[in-house]
Amino acid sequence: MTAALPELAEGDFYYESLGGGRFRSTIHAQGAWNEHEQHMAPASGLMADCLERHNPRDDVRMARLSYEILGLIPGGEFEVVTTTLRPGRTIELLQAELVADGRVAIRATAWRMITSDTADVAAIEDARIPGPHECSPYDGASVWPGGYIRSLEMRVADGHRPGSGKVWLRTGHPLTNTADSGDVARLMGLVDTANGIAARVPPGRDSFAFPNLDLQIHMYRKPVGDWLGLDNAVSFGADGIGLTSTVLHDLSGPFGRAEQILTIRRT
Repeated sequence: MTAALPELAEGDFYYESLGGGRFRSTIHAQGAWNEHEQHMAPASGLMADCLERHNPRDDVRMARLSYEILGLIPGGEFEVVTTTLRPGRTIELLQAELVADGRVAIRATAWRMITSDTADVAAIEDARIPGPHECSPYDGASVWPGGYIRSLEMRVADGHRPGSGKVWLRTGHPLTNTADSGDVARLMGLVDTANGIAARVPPGRDSFAFPNLDLQIHMYRKPVGDWLGLDNAVSFGADGIGLTSTVLHDLSGPFGRAEQILTIRRT
């Protein structure tokens, strides 16, 4: 690690709001691959929060979030710029860009879709997983470094192994010092953790790195609460590319899916 460490905010939250769409990260947003970067998880939660606050409407909800990770996410001060790409009465496409050190580090788009009563035909095929109180405490910081991982409470279900696992997460830290984010943004700020909960190989030297280049989230139900359940499977191809696939849960059951494409590199 050769880059200088950034100037971080202090507090028991992930980001300090500086106003005007500007923020400063704390140690709790620190990444696992490098000390000077942010973890994608809280950054994606903050961007989801900014998207939810952009021209809000009561008759629509975010159903898909797509994040492209365009490079290392620097710690410290940055800006989130949010725009409407495709306005509409029944569907809208929004965009948020995290801009740090003069470049876009993450570009996110979100489809907001109009809601209606379809309770008569509602059905979910994804299976439930054991709840957090049926699982055992799990120390993610024993596997991964960084302030973000240390900020989590984690529980693991029986049968956890390299490449597959069922894990519950929550955090006591709000996304920002204003502590007024909704459940969706808070839970979206945990989803990217999925790529590390059942790693096929141990991270670190003389092994492999497997950072994800994107994060795709589809939600057929609006999640609630502070616990996020991850029913996780990790596949490595033979040509340096992998995929982490996850069914997402809250305490009421499954609510959607996440996918992360991986670049696998020998360390």
